[in-house]
Amino acid sequence: MPFQNPAKLCLIILWLLCLTITTKADEKTSVKQPQKPLDFQIKLSTATKGYDGKTCWVHARAGAIPVGAPGNQLDNPIVVMTMQKLLLSGSDIFYALNSMRTDNMGKTWHGPLEQKNLSRHNLPDGGEVVVSDFWPQWHAKSKTLLGIGHTVRYYGNRIDHKKNIRVSSYATYDPKKNLWSNWKSLKLPQGPEFFSSGAGSVQRYDLPNGDILLPVYYRRPEKKFSDVMVIRCRFEGETLKYVEHGNELSIDIGRGFAEPSITKFGDWFYMTLRNDKSAYVTRSKDGLHFAPVQQWTFEDGSELGSYNTQAHWVTHSDGLFLVYTRRGAKNDHVFRNRAPLFIGRVNPEKMAIIRSSERIVIPERGARLGNFGVVDVNANETWVIASEWMQTHGPNYVMPVDNKYGSDNSVYVSKILWNLPNALKP
Repeated sequence: MPFQNPAKLCLIILWLLCLTITTKADEKTSVKQPQKPLDFQIKLSTATKGYDGKTCWVHARAGAIPVGAPGNQLDNPIVVMTMQKLLLSGSDIFYALNSMRTDNMGKTWHGPLEQKNLSRHNLPDGGEVVVSDFWPQWHAKSKTLLGIGHTVRYYGNRIDHKKNIRVSSYATYDPKKNLWSNWKSLKLPQGPEFFSSGAGSVQRYDLPNGDILLPVYYRRPEKKFSDVMVIRCRFEGETLKYVEHGNELSIDIGRGFAEPSITKFGDWFYMTLRNDKSAYVTRSKDGLHFAPVQQWTFEDGSELGSYNTQAHWVTHSDGLFLVYTRRGAKNDHVFRNRAPLFIGRVNPEKMAIIRSSERIVIPERGARLGNFGVVDVNANETWVIASEWMQTHGPNYVMPVDNKYGSDNSVYVSKILWNLPNALKP
């Protein structure tokens, strides 16, 4: 039957034609429209402070228990921080680890709560030993918050370097009890490279199958300098076991290499290493065998200026970043220029910092911030956590800091708020 209204038919045909053109234009636009570049905001807060003129909080780092994990029935991750007191009148004299916790994304923190299981233990020869340089991190395969550090030994409340044999040690967290387990020590094969090795203040990388790439630094009995290697470990919820290790990285400058941290971005594993003179970087395809190191620089080849302290990774699916301290920031009054903390985007091919990307992630107030940690809280937030270490220049580097710049041993939580979700699972 012929259409009875030719004018109406024309309108319908015209509407369908416009709809088709609009749809194709939208499809064409959506294909060509580029994704907005990765960016972030920084939101700074303070979890606690504890300066009494004799001791201060140090080694503040945290791990996050994801939503839906055992012990977390909340709508957001549980973030658990560990830290310990330092005696200001000594060099690296640490006491029991304490734990803090937030169930509301850092709005409020509970603690610090001393963890008796992670306090000093007596040794048969009259000394004491404690876990230090501890770093909690979620282990997805075993659904466990696993913290790893290393031991320090004291005699007369001082370190005897001839007796201070380092051992990588670990503990797990019970979110229902809000308690850490007794620490255990990682058992390693016999050999001079394993005699005194530690995973203190290192950033590990967990593989999809649950294996752990754990960087360690160690000193052979016959050597003056410390070296670095990565150990592949296996953890099934209770015991951390050695599987294999990679090549040794060495440098005959200062005291050698120390406090390495590892991450993966794209097809490469990257590792940053501490040295007295400069910070160094290298990369690897398998996470165990690394290429010769190179100094950290800016893209133009000028030296970054980071030295004799830690640097750690912030890894987003769309960009790789380094958090570090450096010279040249009007910070010569800070011990070893260890504040402020900077974050800079890495050119992964050059393994260099993009100078224009550099920002201050935690500001400087006279105290050093070089001992810090990074935690991926969820897809939208990564936190950098650091405490103001209240020691400065002086005989044996044990003079309390002059806090005329405002430092008060604040434990900072600097939230990196991403504009694009991080596709890398915490």
